[in-house]
Amino acid sequence: MAKSAQTAARRWAGEGERGSISVFTAICVVALVALIGLVVDGYGRVREVERADALATEAARAGAQAIDPAQAVPGRALVADPQAARAAAQHYLRATGAAGSVVVDAADKRLTVHVQVTYEAKFWPADLAVSGSGHASLVHGVTVQEP
Repeated sequence: MAKSAQTAARRWAGEGERGSISVFTAICVVALVALIGLVVDGYGRVREVERADALATEAARAGAQAIDPAQAVPGRALVADPQAARAAAQHYLRATGAAGSVVVDAADKRLTVHVQVTYEAKFWPADLAVSGSGHASLVHGVTVQEP
């Protein structure tokens, strides 16, 4: 009788199912690590998109500073120098290590920059291409555009 009581106690204590919890734990840990990886790389990509947009906007602002001084200093007109604006924006992009394209629309007094950068993923096996864009417009005035 004592022997059957010991056997019943062992079964009740779970000794007959040794190792079953380790398989469940291993599956849960792998799923949790995969989920953490998705969150980390997803957030990193979002931050890289924000960085690409910021770089493009900053490059556009740098290019927009290249106005034609022959017309701006006497107060005749606020006109962009397209070659200088393009060169200033490209110089800014090279200084930050980003690649991109610059479009100067002299008629609209608008400079648009498109940037391509790469996010180096931490968990995902491949790097992710990210792009951003920004623009700057030449305006004359403090709170509203003046003629």
